Amino acid sequence: MIDFRYHIVSLISVFLALAVGIALGAGPLEQTIGNTLTGQVEVLRQDRDALRAELDRSRTTADRQGVFLEGAAPRLLAGTLTDRRVAVVSLGAVDEESRVGVEEQLADAGATVSARVQVTDLWTDPTLRSFRQALAANLVTYLDPAPATGAGTEAELAEALAQGLTGADPAAPDQLSEPAGIILELLASGESELITVAEPVAAPADAVVVLVADQPEAQDEDDAAPEPDADVVAAHVAIVSAAEARSEGAVLAGDTTVPGDLVTTVLADGDLAAGLSTVTGFGTVTGQVSVPLALNAHIGGRVGHYGFADGLTAVPEPVTLPAVVRTPVVPEAAPAPAEAPADAETSAG
Repeated sequence: MIDFRYHIVSLISVFLALAVGIALGAGPLEQTIGNTLTGQVEVLRQDRDALRAELDRSRTTADRQGVFLEGAAPRLLAGTLTDRRVAVVSLGAVDEESRVGVEEQLADAGATVSARVQVTDLWTDPTLRSFRQALAANLVTYLDPAPATGAGTEAELAEALAQGLTGADPAAPDQLSEPAGIILELLASGESELITVAEPVAAPADAVVVLVADQPEAQDEDDAAPEPDADVVAAHVAIVSAAEARSEGAVLAGDTTVPGDLVTTVLADGDLAAGLSTVTGFGTVTGQVSVPLALNAHIGGRVGHYGFADGLTAVPEPVTLPAVVRTPVVPEAAPAPAEAPADAETSAG
């Protein structure tokens, strides 16, 4: 409304100026009006140049801070995730450079990326609802524990993805279990693949990082940006909830946020916010460094929400984690058959 009124006032001013100019253009006010307009234009030009210089200084400062933090990150992160295996799950069209930046910081923290998974748009495509229901019914037979009866297709698929990424072979805990391998294969097979996997997953994850893409912008500057799809957000909430439940800890990271998107939905839900850590701004070096620190703190029992918006904590405080122990579970030997009592053998004789 302010912009519209400003626009109307500006138009009226222009027409008045034209009228005055026509009436007095050749009169005694010609020089005065010209000098006034010239002075106003010069002031506007100076303001523009000052704002541009201030913006350049801000960008330079931000770039220098980013370079400093990038150089200091290995020392800040050293030992915070030693020997942890982390699955990185992308929801939507996550910026590739930002994803790689997060993975580099995880490596500096001592972690290994065990899986790189992209959840496709088919996961929430309304035209494939029947297909997903049938697939979920098949996947449930491989899940242990299985979702509660009536949990719904989205919860069953999310549980399958989480167990597929974290399921370890009890006898060889550094290897993915057979059911987990089958689950990932079913999710990623066929023409209607619900996930894509960058490389074959060989080892189970200890923890999960979920990266969510920004909400699409408006196609035209005069149009409003599309609102987040509630069904898509609900399906993604199921994914991050299952990832948290089936791992040492999960962190949800977004870049920019809008009302109703995945990150703001988690923050607005008391139960979700109490059990899941979030990072806002993973498109920056600061956010990328915060992801492994947040995961470290979360595994250590400290749930937090990190970023520079109101109500968020600026920097995660790391904790000392116990060493990772993966002990094989040896199946118990079958009991030996009991020997017959001696007196029974004598009686039989």
